[in-house]
Amino acid sequence: MSDTSGAHRIVVVGGGAAGLELVTRLGNTLGRSGRAHVTLVERARTHLWKPLLHAVAAGSMDRGQHELNYLAQAHWHHFTYRFGAMDGLDREARVIHLAATLDDEGREITPPMAVPYDTLVIAVGSVTNDFGTPGAAEFAIPLETPDQAVRFNRRLVNACLRANSQPEPVRPGQLHIAIIGAGATGTELAAELHRTVRAVVAYGLDRIDPARDIRIVLVEAAPRILPALPERISDATRTLLDDMGVEVRAGTRVEEVREDGVRFAGGEFLSAQLVVWSAGVKGPDFLKDLGGLETNRINQLVVEETLQTTRDANIFAMGDCASCPRPGHPAPVPPRAQAAHQQASHMYNQIVARLDGKPLTPFVYRDFGSLVSLGKYSTVGSLMGFVVGKSMFIEGMFARMMYRSLYKMHQSALHGHVPTVWRTIAGLLSQRAEPGVKLH
Repeated sequence: MSDTSGAHRIVVVGGGAAGLELVTRLGNTLGRSGRAHVTLVERARTHLWKPLLHAVAAGSMDRGQHELNYLAQAHWHHFTYRFGAMDGLDREARVIHLAATLDDEGREITPPMAVPYDTLVIAVGSVTNDFGTPGAAEFAIPLETPDQAVRFNRRLVNACLRANSQPEPVRPGQLHIAIIGAGATGTELAAELHRTVRAVVAYGLDRIDPARDIRIVLVEAAPRILPALPERISDATRTLLDDMGVEVRAGTRVEEVREDGVRFAGGEFLSAQLVVWSAGVKGPDFLKDLGGLETNRINQLVVEETLQTTRDANIFAMGDCASCPRPGHPAPVPPRAQAAHQQASHMYNQIVARLDGKPLTPFVYRDFGSLVSLGKYSTVGSLMGFVVGKSMFIEGMFARMMYRSLYKMHQSALHGHVPTVWRTIAGLLSQRAEPGVKLH
């Protein structure tokens, strides 16, 4: 890396889709030339594209084949990686504070530290919002991180092994799975689980009868599943889930999560040994008291159309942790992968303009449609702008290809087009030698 003494200090907090794409591009240009010193602050060691978490949880994807090491990415793309979680901000001194990191034995890995900045970009994503539901934090597993997805998958496989080896028959509810929240994550997880649980059982667990013992229940408080997407996608997805045998309960509110199941409003109890909570998102709690920056009711940082925070022009926010206005629409920019990708590209241009002394431009979100993958069963969705600005409903193989292209766009932003092609080929070849589901 070139000498960056006196270079503009750009700090990006959060290595999700938006943050990692941004620092990679900044490092390849401004960092490599020495015009800026680019730093990524991230509390995890590896990156996994968040829309893949449901597949990791279901066991249909090995996280190791899709994870990216932050330290290696920083070395390859001319930026600095700081391992740690942001826990403070001094806007006057233009410094962020990182908490110490500890290993599993409680020994310190990195000490508390301060990282100075000239331009700060906060892209810490979102966390699960359980709305204070009793028992949700204790007994339900969220899907925010790869570790949580692996934890759920391990519990699922262990539950199947336990049921198959116990002397008594499978108990009612022992292999029931309740998924709270029928947004994209919950709906896609339900479809993936329908196939992968049966695949696990097929590997010699002959005392389990999938038709009798396994029950997957998808619960949604809104009147229909996928409430944030067009009704036609919701209806098509509901039909596919019904055909699979996934039980869908829309218009149902959860009042309590217990160790042995879920209690609904009205008193009805659903017996389930495994509960996933994917009913809502919010900004991480630490944002509420971060240097006096403005936040909304779900802890998101409020930003201008330029992605600058409302109270500090040197601090930007993007992705799920930011509430970005969308002129002409009652709601802000939605928390979608395509929005994160677009904001990362726009944020790069904003930083270049800022260094050049040019005015910043407003972010304009372009909705290219919505896609929902139901694993190997089907993919449904809509594409925008194909018929004189109207949406076009798609499903099947074409929809599946479009869904996969979103991930390929993300990979290309991190590795380049040619390496992404080779990674795709290598992934296809390796799948032939492995079980269809993760069994450990």
